[in-house]
Amino acid sequence: MITFIGDFVCKPDAKGRIVLPSLFKKAMSDGGQQCFVISKDLFEDCLVLVPYDRWTEEVKVWEERLSSYRQKDRRLKRAMYRSSAEIALDGNGRFLVPKRLMDMISVDGEVVLLGVGSSIELWSKQQLEAGELEGEELGNLAEELLGRDAPLTE
Repeated sequence: MITFIGDFVCKPDAKGRIVLPSLFKKAMSDGGQQCFVISKDLFEDCLVLVPYDRWTEEVKVWEERLSSYRQKDRRLKRAMYRSSAEIALDGNGRFLVPKRLMDMISVDGEVVLLGVGSSIELWSKQQLEAGELEGEELGNLAEELLGRDAPLTE
Protein backbone atom coordinates (compact mmCIF):
# COMPACT_ATOMS: atom_id res chain seq x y z
CA MET A 1 0.00 0.00 0.00
CA ILE A 2 1.28 3.43 -0.93
CA THR A 3 1.60 5.94 1.91
CA PHE A 4 2.14 9.68 1.42
CA ILE A 5 3.32 11.85 4.33
CA GLY A 6 4.61 15.40 4.64
CA ASP A 7 3.71 18.71 3.07
CA PHE A 8 5.41 20.56 0.25
CA VAL A 9 4.86 24.11 -0.99
CA CYS A 10 4.93 24.24 -4.79
CA LYS A 11 4.50 26.96 -7.39
CA PRO A 12 2.76 25.97 -10.62
CA ASP A 13 4.78 26.97 -13.69
CA ALA A 14 3.48 29.29 -16.43
CA LYS A 15 1.54 26.39 -18.01
CA GLY A 16 0.05 25.33 -14.66
CA ARG A 17 2.25 22.26 -14.17
CA ILE A 18 3.31 21.23 -10.68
CA VAL A 19 6.40 19.20 -9.83
CA LEU A 20 5.57 16.15 -7.72
CA PRO A 21 7.95 16.08 -4.72
CA SER A 22 10.56 13.33 -4.89
CA LEU A 23 9.21 11.56 -1.77
CA PHE A 24 5.80 11.25 -3.42
CA LYS A 25 7.38 10.10 -6.71
CA LYS A 26 9.30 7.42 -4.83
CA ALA A 27 6.12 6.21 -3.08
CA MET A 28 4.37 5.99 -6.45
CA SER A 29 7.20 4.08 -8.12
CA ASP A 30 7.59 1.75 -5.12
CA GLY A 31 3.88 0.96 -5.47
CA GLY A 32 4.15 0.37 -9.21
CA GLN A 33 1.85 3.28 -10.03
CA GLN A 34 2.16 5.51 -13.09
CA CYS A 35 -0.77 7.91 -12.80
CA PHE A 36 -3.26 9.56 -10.48
CA VAL A 37 -6.87 10.55 -10.56
CA ILE A 38 -7.45 14.02 -9.17
CA SER A 39 -10.85 15.18 -7.95
CA LYS A 40 -12.53 17.84 -5.89
CA ASP A 41 -12.84 16.81 -2.26
CA LEU A 42 -16.45 16.33 -1.17
CA PHE A 43 -16.05 18.14 2.17
CA GLU A 44 -13.05 20.47 1.97
CA ASP A 45 -11.95 23.19 -0.43
CA CYS A 46 -9.09 21.14 -1.88
CA LEU A 47 -8.32 18.59 -4.58
CA VAL A 48 -7.40 14.98 -3.84
CA LEU A 49 -4.91 12.91 -5.84
CA VAL A 50 -5.23 9.15 -5.51
CA PRO A 51 -3.20 6.49 -7.28
CA TYR A 52 -5.16 5.02 -10.18
CA ASP A 53 -5.52 1.58 -8.53
CA ARG A 54 -7.15 3.13 -5.46
CA TRP A 55 -9.44 5.15 -7.73
CA THR A 56 -10.71 2.00 -9.43
CA GLU A 57 -11.51 0.54 -5.99
CA GLU A 58 -13.55 3.65 -5.12
CA VAL A 59 -15.41 3.46 -8.43
CA LYS A 60 -16.40 -0.14 -7.68
CA VAL A 61 -18.01 1.06 -4.45
CA TRP A 62 -19.94 3.77 -6.33
CA GLU A 63 -21.14 1.31 -8.91
CA GLU A 64 -22.32 -1.11 -6.21
CA ARG A 65 -24.11 1.51 -4.11
CA LEU A 66 -25.53 3.89 -6.70
CA SER A 67 -28.43 2.84 -8.88
CA SER A 68 -28.85 4.04 -12.45
CA TYR A 69 -32.61 3.99 -11.77
CA ARG A 70 -32.57 6.65 -9.02
CA GLN A 71 -32.22 10.27 -10.04
CA LYS A 72 -30.24 11.31 -6.94
CA ASP A 73 -27.76 8.48 -7.48
CA ARG A 74 -27.27 9.43 -11.13
CA ARG A 75 -26.75 13.10 -10.22
CA LEU A 76 -24.15 12.22 -7.58
CA LYS A 77 -22.28 9.87 -9.89
CA ARG A 78 -22.29 12.47 -12.67
CA ALA A 79 -20.94 15.16 -10.33
CA MET A 80 -18.21 12.87 -9.00
CA TYR A 81 -17.00 11.91 -12.46
CA ARG A 82 -17.25 15.48 -13.71
CA SER A 83 -15.08 16.82 -10.89
CA SER A 84 -12.31 14.28 -11.62
CA ALA A 85 -9.52 13.86 -14.15
CA GLU A 86 -6.76 11.36 -14.85
CA ILE A 87 -3.28 12.84 -14.66
CA ALA A 88 0.14 11.40 -15.42
CA LEU A 89 3.63 12.61 -14.66
CA ASP A 90 5.69 13.89 -17.57
CA GLY A 91 9.38 13.08 -18.03
CA ASN A 92 10.34 15.82 -15.55
CA GLY A 93 8.02 14.59 -12.80
CA ARG A 94 5.44 17.30 -13.40
CA PHE A 95 1.68 16.98 -13.69
CA LEU A 96 -0.93 19.32 -15.10
CA VAL A 97 -4.11 19.91 -13.12
CA PRO A 98 -7.03 20.93 -15.34
CA LYS A 99 -7.79 24.63 -14.92
CA ARG A 100 -11.45 23.90 -14.16
CA LEU A 101 -10.35 21.91 -11.08
CA MET A 102 -7.87 24.57 -9.95
CA ASP A 103 -10.64 27.16 -10.28
CA MET A 104 -12.88 25.04 -8.01
CA ILE A 105 -10.48 25.61 -5.12
CA SER A 106 -9.51 29.19 -6.04
CA VAL A 107 -5.78 28.61 -6.55
CA ASP A 108 -3.92 31.86 -7.12
CA GLY A 109 -0.21 31.34 -6.63
CA GLU A 110 1.44 28.72 -4.45
CA VAL A 111 -0.12 25.37 -3.62
CA VAL A 112 0.60 22.85 -0.89
CA LEU A 113 0.78 19.13 -1.62
CA LEU A 114 -0.12 17.40 1.63
CA GLY A 115 0.42 13.67 2.08
CA VAL A 116 -2.56 12.16 3.88
CA GLY A 117 -1.85 8.44 3.98
CA SER A 118 -3.18 6.84 0.81
CA SER A 119 -3.83 10.15 -0.96
CA ILE A 120 -2.35 13.60 -1.55
CA GLU A 121 -4.37 16.75 -0.97
CA LEU A 122 -3.70 19.80 -3.13
CA TRP A 123 -4.55 23.05 -1.37
CA SER A 124 -4.25 26.71 -2.15
CA LYS A 125 -1.50 27.72 0.30
CA GLN A 126 -3.60 30.61 1.62
CA GLN A 127 -6.67 28.40 2.14
CA LEU A 128 -4.73 25.71 4.00
CA GLU A 129 -3.00 28.18 6.30
CA ALA A 130 -6.30 29.90 7.10
CA GLY A 131 -7.86 26.64 8.33
CA GLU A 132 -4.94 25.07 10.20
CA LEU A 133 -5.49 23.58 13.63
CA GLU A 134 -3.01 24.82 16.18
CA GLY A 135 -2.09 24.38 19.82
CA GLU A 136 -4.94 23.67 22.19
CA GLU A 137 -7.51 23.30 19.40
CA LEU A 138 -5.47 20.47 17.85
CA GLY A 139 -5.03 18.79 21.23
CA ASN A 140 -8.73 19.06 22.06
CA LEU A 141 -9.74 17.55 18.73
CA ALA A 142 -7.27 14.67 19.13
CA GLU A 143 -8.58 14.01 22.64
CA GLU A 144 -12.19 14.06 21.46
CA LEU A 145 -11.69 11.79 18.47
CA LEU A 146 -8.84 9.55 19.60
CA GLY A 147 -8.90 9.72 23.38
CA ARG A 148 -11.95 7.61 24.10
CA ASP A 149 -11.60 3.86 23.97
CA ALA A 150 -8.05 4.23 22.64
CA PRO A 151 -5.57 1.60 23.82
CA LEU A 152 -2.83 2.89 26.06
CA THR A 153 0.58 2.95 24.38
CA GLU A 154 2.68 4.05 27.35
